[in-house]
Amino acid sequence: MLLLGLLLLLLAGTRLLWCQWKLWGLRLPPLAPGFLNLLQPNLPIYLLSLTKKLGPIYRVRYGMQDVVVLNSARIIEEAMVRKWVDFAGRPQAPSYTLFNQHCQHLSLGDFSTLWKAHKKLTRSALMLGVRDSMEAQVEELTQEFCERLRGQAGVPVLIQKELSFFTCRVICYLIFGDKDDSLVQEVHSCAHNLVKAWDHWSIKLLDMFPFLTLFPNPGLRKLYRLLEERDHVVGQQLRRHKESQVTGQWKDITDYMLQGIERLREGKGLHGLCEGHVHMAVVDLFIGGVETTATTLSWAVAFLLHHPEVQRRLQEELDLELGPGAPSILTAYKDRKRLPLLRATIAEVLRLRPVAPLALPHRATRTSSICGYDIPEGTIVIPNLQGANLDETAWERPHEFRPERFLEPGPRPRSLSFGCGARACLGEPLARLELFVVLARLLRAFTLLPPAGALPRLQPQPCGGVNLRMWPFQVRLQPRGPAHAGPVPLTGAVRSRKEGFPGWLGGGGALALLWARPLSAQQS
Repeated sequence: MLLLGLLLLLLAGTRLLWCQWKLWGLRLPPLAPGFLNLLQPNLPIYLLSLTKKLGPIYRVRYGMQDVVVLNSARIIEEAMVRKWVDFAGRPQAPSYTLFNQHCQHLSLGDFSTLWKAHKKLTRSALMLGVRDSMEAQVEELTQEFCERLRGQAGVPVLIQKELSFFTCRVICYLIFGDKDDSLVQEVHSCAHNLVKAWDHWSIKLLDMFPFLTLFPNPGLRKLYRLLEERDHVVGQQLRRHKESQVTGQWKDITDYMLQGIERLREGKGLHGLCEGHVHMAVVDLFIGGVETTATTLSWAVAFLLHHPEVQRRLQEELDLELGPGAPSILTAYKDRKRLPLLRATIAEVLRLRPVAPLALPHRATRTSSICGYDIPEGTIVIPNLQGANLDETAWERPHEFRPERFLEPGPRPRSLSFGCGARACLGEPLARLELFVVLARLLRAFTLLPPAGALPRLQPQPCGGVNLRMWPFQVRLQPRGPAHAGPVPLTGAVRSRKEGFPGWLGGGGALALLWARPLSAQQS
C-alpha cells in the first residue's frame, strides 16, 4: 500500500510538472498564493476579497490544477456571453461522472451537439409543454400552501422546511403531474440526501485528487446507494407515464419529453437522444428546482424580518393594487408591473443571495482569452456570481439590503443571479414565477414576525455547497385580518387544471412569463 501511494504521488507530481511546462510563455492571470483557497468558509466573499490585490480575474490552486476565477459582471459576460462557445464546457470530475450514469446530465454534462439537443428538448418541455398551465398550477399550490400555514398561525414555524416541501410539490406537479404527499416526500428525501452527499468533503476531495478513487471511500459508497435510489424513483415515474400516455396529448413535462423523443425518431432527427436523456433531464429539474427556490424564498423571509418597514410597504402596495377587501383577486404574474416594490425586493434578494453563488465550473473547450489573459484549452473557469453582485466598483453600498436601488431611474449594473450565456439556469422563468407568486400571497395573508424577537442570521453557513445554506430559523405568521382570512377561490384556469388536460388551460400570465425575454435584475 505504501509503494502504491508513493507511485501515485510520483505520477501526480509528474503530471503537475507537465502541465506547468505546457503553460510556459503564456500570459496567464495572476496566481493567488496557497493551496487551500477553495476550502475557505463563505467562499464567494473570500474570492471577492482577493480582487483587491490580484484584480477581478486570477488563478487559484485546486488539487493538481489551476482554476481561473472571474469576479466582475463585465468579465463574466465577456467569457460566458460574447465567447460562450469557448467556455461552455464542463470539467469531467469524478463526482460529475457519477451523476451521468444513464446519459449526459444537463447541468453537469460537457458541451457537445448531443448536449445541445438535450437542452433544446428540456427547454421545449418547459416553454411549450406546460406554458399554458404553469402559472395556474403554481397559484393553486401556493393557495394550498398558505391554507396549510394558516393552521399554524401564531406559533413558530420552521419556514425553510415548509418552503422546501412546497417547492418539491410544485416540481412533482409540473414534472410528474402528481402532488401526492407520498411522492413528494420520496422525491424530497431523495433530492435532499443526494445533494448533501455530493457536497460532502470526501467527494470534493476526489475532484481535487482523482487518483483517490482507487482507495476505499465510505462517502463514495453512500453516494452510489443514493444514486440507485434516485434512478429507482425516476424510473418508476417514466414507466408509469409510458403506460398511460396518449399520443398527441401530454399532462406534464415528462409526457412531453417522452413523446418528443418519439417525434424526433419518426422524423429521423433524433441526434442520439434516448429515454435515458429524459431520465437525466427529470433528475436535473428536481435536483435543481427544489432547494434552490426554497432557499431563495427563505432568504427573502429572513431579510423581511430584519426590515419590517420594507414588509409594511410591500403589504401597502399589495393592498393598494389588489385591494385588501378582495381576496378573490389572484396575484397574476402578468400584472407584476403593477407591483414595482415587490419586483425590486425579489431582485435585491437575488442580488445578495444568488441561487448558486459560484454557479457550476466551466471548462474552456478551446484555447481562448479573457480580459487579455491567455486561457488554454481545458482550463476550469469559475464565475463568482455573488462576488460580481457585491462588486463595490459597480454597486453602491453593495452589502446593504436596499430594494429601492432597483426603483431608481437610470442605468444600473446587471445582476447575474441565474448566470448567463449557454449555461444560464434553465429554470429561471419558473423560479421567478414562484418567487413572485409565493411572496405576494404570503404577504397578503400574513405579517411575518420573529418569534420572541429572535431574528434569523443573515450570514450563510460557513461550509456551503452549490447553494448558500442558511442557519435554521423560525417565523411567526400573524394573519392580517378578516379580509384575508378566507380561502381564495380558484380561477377558471385552475379549475380547468383540476378537471382535465392542462394543455387546454388559459393562463395568459404564463404566456407573458414564457415568451417574454427572461427578466434580468434591472428588468424584474
